[in-house]
Amino acid sequence: MKTSPATDPEAAAGSAAAVPVDVVLPCLNEAEALPWVMARIPAGWRALVVDNGSTDGSADIARSLGATVVHESRRGFGAACHAGLTAATADIVCFCDCDASLDPSQLVPFVRRVRAGEADLVLGRRRPQARGAWPVHARAGNLALARMLRRRTGLRLHDLGPLRAARREALLALDLTDRRSGYPLEMVVRAADAGWRVAEYDVPYLPRTGASKVTGTWRGTWHAVRDMSRVLAEAPTAQATPAAPAAPAAPAASAAPVHGKDSR
Repeated sequence: MKTSPATDPEAAAGSAAAVPVDVVLPCLNEAEALPWVMARIPAGWRALVVDNGSTDGSADIARSLGATVVHESRRGFGAACHAGLTAATADIVCFCDCDASLDPSQLVPFVRRVRAGEADLVLGRRRPQARGAWPVHARAGNLALARMLRRRTGLRLHDLGPLRAARREALLALDLTDRRSGYPLEMVVRAADAGWRVAEYDVPYLPRTGASKVTGTWRGTWHAVRDMSRVLAEAPTAQATPAAPAAPAAPAASAAPVHGKDSR
């Protein structure tokens, strides 16, 4: 049975009760993984499963497990993510893959930090928990993109993974346009251009359930790197979108460093 480190139950309960959160879960034929993923959505949070043309009954399974199902006919990871973002209504929106490689309960400290005003965008730095969880070609592509991102924005990030949290209105104001594999990177690039504070947390990365649509093959990884390289080649936005106002709060003891646009 797939497992991952447990989130502090008291902290999880406190965060879930304190602020409304929507979790966007892009989904394409994830019937096998959905029960595991849905069981780990923190209590009080809403799961938005964005069905991107599944043929295995994923939408019906998600609905039966309590998710709100959004249908996006245009294929593409970015298209699914953005459909979820536009359908969200909560102040804070999280993103998580729907293939059981990432545990959505790990988002609790992400939300806590955004809500406290300590960061504007929090990303999960994936830490493989088993052999084969992160193929060599996918890891190499991610490392290359992280280095390119640093040259482009100054952000010292180690990963561009899909587990993340930010405020909904601020995300919408970024006016993201990529609807393919470049969407996650475009979010970070535009956030950096806007002067957002970006933070990382280590999160366990598990072997996914089912076949990967992107990083499971060299071809898929190449397409993803191509899409993201195109995003990095774009000129900075003419007018940076300001991050949402931050409420003052005491720093979290376990929080990872926050990186601003000018970090070196």
